[in-house]
Amino acid sequence: MNAIILSAIWGVVMMFSSVLVKNKGAFRHIAALGLLVLLAANICDSYGPSFFPINTHDMLRFDSFGLFFNSIAIASTLIFVLLSGKDIEKAGSYVAEYFVLIFFVLCGVCILSSFNTLLMLFLGIEILSIPLYILTGSDKRNLKSNEAALKYFLMGSFSTGIMLMGIALVYGGTGSFQLEVIRSVFGSYKGVSFLEVTGLLFLLVAMCFKVSAAPFHFWTPDVYDGAPAVFTSFMATIVKAAGFIAFLKLFDARVADTSTAVNWKMLFCIIIISTLLIGNITAVFQQSVKRMLAYSSIAQAGFMLFALFSLNDFAREGLLLYAAAYSLATIGIFAILLKMKDYTFEGFNGLAKKQPLLAAANTVFLLSLAGIPLTAGFFAKYYMLASVVKTGGYTWMVVVGVLFAAVSAYYYFRVIQAMYFKDGEGRTEEVSGSFKIGVALLAGLIILFGIQPQALLNWFYF
Repeated sequence: MNAIILSAIWGVVMMFSSVLVKNKGAFRHIAALGLLVLLAANICDSYGPSFFPINTHDMLRFDSFGLFFNSIAIASTLIFVLLSGKDIEKAGSYVAEYFVLIFFVLCGVCILSSFNTLLMLFLGIEILSIPLYILTGSDKRNLKSNEAALKYFLMGSFSTGIMLMGIALVYGGTGSFQLEVIRSVFGSYKGVSFLEVTGLLFLLVAMCFKVSAAPFHFWTPDVYDGAPAVFTSFMATIVKAAGFIAFLKLFDARVADTSTAVNWKMLFCIIIISTLLIGNITAVFQQSVKRMLAYSSIAQAGFMLFALFSLNDFAREGLLLYAAAYSLATIGIFAILLKMKDYTFEGFNGLAKKQPLLAAANTVFLLSLAGIPLTAGFFAKYYMLASVVKTGGYTWMVVVGVLFAAVSAYYYFRVIQAMYFKDGEGRTEEVSGSFKIGVALLAGLIILFGIQPQALLNWFYF
């Protein structure tokens, strides 16, 4: 509860700070301070003392899984603000308001990690989504940004309508919004009505929209490409990870696929393979690194869906590790992308000669996204695939996952090839020393988690 209340309060504080503070750079420091307070408060909540002992009547349930994810999300946002805060100042005139919206998004993220009824799921999704529509269109003089915001709003509204329909049907079938009742639907043939199954299918479609899973991914490349790059980084990492945590909580039922009215495992197989196929194959043919990252985020969503397929303890651990590894690497690569004057692959030609530290850090981020050993991304993918093995079948799904991981290495290595093996100027904007230290530390953190993933996971079992 600490994180939910304090993120909302700090958002309001930042709103009023825009009246009192005129220095744009100060907003970044106020936001970083707020995130530090938020992180400390959430860690306090994890160990017991809650500053806001509010009775939620079981509509929210705070467990170690959700609290640990909150810490990952808040820490990732803090790194995002420290690395890309100056670029937020360039996004438009309303700098304080952008940070306000980020805090409100975090409030939605924390609700999604602890919801225990479908009503709170809906509220969390909306609190998270509405600020994102505004952030997407924050570059008002850019037609692509306006188009992306409108498309995102329309697609988001459409998926919200489907979600509401699903909630209504499930309530009509079970008479309850509580997750325990919904989960029991998965576990038996007897008593499962048409309303319940149809409602759950509607919820599945709505959540696939939110996490960019195929065939409901089509809005993602245009929105990610049209939004200011600094906000794309935030949307593609923390927000997407929150969507998966909510997805997992909604469909977290340990049942054999033969005991359900719908073959959910086969349904997830189709969704996973479609998402991996579309994300990876289309990423191969992109000429813009930003657009390639948009399609690769779809492919990464395919890997995260393995947790939904497996639904075991290995999957839960793996999803947390994946959220951390993917967020850190993507925030890092987008921070460097923002410094580039040309977002195409050719724009990275010769970067290693001009900016060796940036090129080295970028290589670590790309290797982590590709799942190469000694990076956090390797263990993230390993946990996802191992969770499938733990189910005791579907080994062919593991093979499919490995094959698509090999395909993804191709387009990530294109950037590394451009930086180290092609001639060019690798033109960048002015890069400060503190920025270089920041990306170097981030790359070091990814290698640390790649060598010692338990350093992160042990915290989960505090």
